[in-house]
Parts: sequence; C-alpha cells; structure tokens
Amino acid sequence: MALIYPTKSLESFPKHLTPNYKSTLKRSPTKPLMIIPHTLSELTGPVYGHNAVQEGDNDLTKQHAGEPLGERIIVHGQVLDEDKRPVKSALVELWQANACGRYVHNVDQHPAPLDPNFTGAGRTITDDNGYYKFITVKPGAYPWGNHHNAWRPNHIHFSVFGHSFVSRLVTQMYFPGDYLFPYDPIFNSVTDEKARNRMVASFDLENTVPDWALAFKFDIVLRGREATPLDNDDHH
Repeated sequence: MALIYPTKSLESFPKHLTPNYKSTLKRSPTKPLMIIPHTLSELTGPVYGHNAVQEGDNDLTKQHAGEPLGERIIVHGQVLDEDKRPVKSALVELWQANACGRYVHNVDQHPAPLDPNFTGAGRTITDDNGYYKFITVKPGAYPWGNHHNAWRPNHIHFSVFGHSFVSRLVTQMYFPGDYLFPYDPIFNSVTDEKARNRMVASFDLENTVPDWALAFKFDIVLRGREATPLDNDDHH
C-alpha cells in the first residue's frame, strides 16, 4: 500500500453532520478537527484479536445447539488496497440483527423475537489472497426511530483490522435491490452514488450452494478512489 494517503478516500465518506440522520446533530464535531500524532503503541500494536480467532468463528449458524431461523446465506469477498492488491491476515469481523430484525443487545427494544440459536457476530482472518467468507442468515429490517416510520434496510456491519489498533475500517454491507434504500438517511449519508453502491453486495449465483444457501459477494477496498465508505458512527 502506498505511503502517501490518497485523499480521494475522503470524498466517499459520509459527512459528520448529516441533518436527515438525527443522531449526527449531537455527535458531529462543532470545532475544527485537530491532528493528534499516533503513539508507537497505536501504530505497532496490539494486533487486536487476531490470535483469538478460532476455526468456525466465521459460521454464525453453528454457534448454538440448533440452526438459527431465517434465510441461510454465504457472504464472501476480498479485502483489497487502493491498487486492488489483496490484503492478507486482516481481521474481518461482522455483526448483525437476526432474521426478524433484532440484535442481541440490551438497548434493542424492537418487539421482534430473539433467536436462541443466533448471536449475530462472527470473525475470520483473510488468507493470502485477501479472501474471507462467512456463513450466516439474512438480517431483517427493523425500525429505529430516526423519523416517523423509519426502518433500516437489511444490512450487515463489517470491521476490518489491519496490523495495528488504529488501522481499522468499519462499514455496512447492504443487499441488492432493497426497497428501503431511498428512505434510509444512513445509507444516503454517502452522497456519491458510485460510492454508495460500493456498500451494496452483489448476488453471486456461482457461489450459491444448491439446496442450501444463496451467496453474496462483498469486496472491501481500504482506501483510494474506490474505497468502501466508512461507517463513522456506532449506530445500528
């Protein structure tokens, strides 16, 4: 990866203040940003969680005694740098709502059932080709109170860690053709259409497993003009 930071990355990221996304009204900075030099420990470690990844952590359908409810899917892709070179040994984590659109989280008050066989979190490490793969269920849409009748599109949160604590990208993956796209302020906080579409996975018939699971491909580009837009907030 080039040492000079490609400023094109910044153009695809959502603005800190996005008025239609009401949470940003209180969370966005009100004073000019300051550059704070990173410490040595931030740049060299810790290698967050890489050693804790166990075989099977990328299969969210086998974390409990039974199978979770919902549409089983495969989500896979590559982590790439701005020159489309694979990034190996990157820690990829995801978290999501269950098939009914509810998170295993104390503050989630959506009156949808929790699934005792689904926690909604998984992790893996990219191989030498930057490749990752998860098996999970398609998350449901859910209401979130931003405005009247506000519903989030189906989505999965992704985090990619590099080799130090500060080398992290957090984003959201959406599913193609979702009818809620035009109404979602978070999705539309990425104002560039091409950048917004980079958060939408593609249906991947070739990697679908017949009679078992559909597949979706989602490549994550870490920076540059083709960078995957960041998710700058900790919302659902």
